[in-house]
Formats: sequence, C-alpha cells, structure tokens
Amino acid sequence: MDLKIIYFDMPFWRAEVARLSLFMSGIEFDDVRITGDDNKFLKEHGKLKDGTSIPFRQLPVLVIDGQSVAQSGGIARICGKLSGMYPEDMVEAGKVDQIIDTVTDMNVMLNLSMRENDPIIKKQMRVELTNTDLPRYFGYLEEIIDANSSHWFVGDKVTVADIAVWSFLGWIAQGVLDDIPPEVIQPFHSLRKVYNELGQNPLVGEWKKKTYSHDESSSDEYNYDIPDKI
Repeated sequence: MDLKIIYFDMPFWRAEVARLSLFMSGIEFDDVRITGDDNKFLKEHGKLKDGTSIPFRQLPVLVIDGQSVAQSGGIARICGKLSGMYPEDMVEAGKVDQIIDTVTDMNVMLNLSMRENDPIIKKQMRVELTNTDLPRYFGYLEEIIDANSSHWFVGDKVTVADIAVWSFLGWIAQGVLDDIPPEVIQPFHSLRKVYNELGQNPLVGEWKKKTYSHDESSSDEYNYDIPDKI
C-alpha cells in the first residue's frame, strides 16, 4: 500500500494525528510538506502541480494508492485502523471519534479569533476562550479520561484520540497564541498526564527529533518547539 500525507511543514494536530500514528507503528509513508506557492496552486486548481487531487481544496490530504481522502477525522480513522490505534469495537470507535471531533470544535473556536483583524476584538475573544471556552472543553475531556479505567481516553492503550489531544495541547502549551497563556492547561491533571505520558514515549521523541525544527522561529501563531511535559 502506497501512503502519502500532504500538509504544511508544521507539527499541527490535523496532520500529526496521521503522521505520528503511522510512524509509531512502523508504517512507511511519504511525508509531503507543501510550500505557500503549492497551497496557492491547489486553491486555484484543486490539485497539486504533480496532478494529485486535493478534495475541497484544503489540507491535510491522505493519498492511498493514488486515491485522495480529505478531512482530518476521516484521515485519522484510516491511519488509526492501519496502525492499530483505532478500536474495532463500534462503541469504542465512536468514543475515539467524539474526542477527535471535540478537538476539531476547539480548533474552530480558536480559528475564529485568528481570523479577527481588529486587535481589541481579538483580545476579547482570546480572553473569553481562556476564561470560559477552553477550560469548559478541557473539563469535559478530563471527565472522559477519569471515567476510563486507564489514563488514556479509550481502552487501555494509545489511540489516535490521544495523539490528537496531545498535539492540540502542545500548540497551546507553546505560548505562541497571544492572550492564551499555557497555564490554562495546568488545572487539568488527567489531561496533562495523557500529554506527558505520550510526550515521553521514545517513538514520539524520535519523531520530534526527526521532523520538528527547533531552530525555526515561530510562524504567525504556530511554532515547532513542542514541550515534552506540561
């Protein structure tokens, strides 16, 4: 099976959930990281310059034996099944899906503030996120972890749900989002345990060493210096 993951050159959860699950399971894939010019081309043409189809003209995209699949959730499910990080049980699979969908919801909330051009309104949005929205969702996630018999979200081993949350929290923990302090995560001990357990996994460390460029400066509100512990 020929696998290719297409995304930008950044460790963002939407692609990392696929990249890292495959890497941790020893599954080979082509890690394609596009440039700004590539992105402009695909927005105009719905494909890359080599002809690779980009559904909805957005990333990430997973290409399986020449067939393109878009949307982070669908990609995570496929890579989770390939890597053994997605449950066969229907109910447990749904529980993994609900976590990935919740990370998507939090991402959308943050995106609204990132698109705001008025600095005063943007700061107000970020304060609301810090004081209300993010703690509320973190609390919901914490309840799900605490209700499970292990310290993972679903079952007794790592799933793509844990990877999605780990990568999203790593974005917050960097402190690159203006007016959203990394300390917003601190009260949530079970969430931090998931993050720290996964972050100290030797394979995660190997992936970070291989692909995260710590010499790069931050790009807008993204960065490459994902902490091992929070």
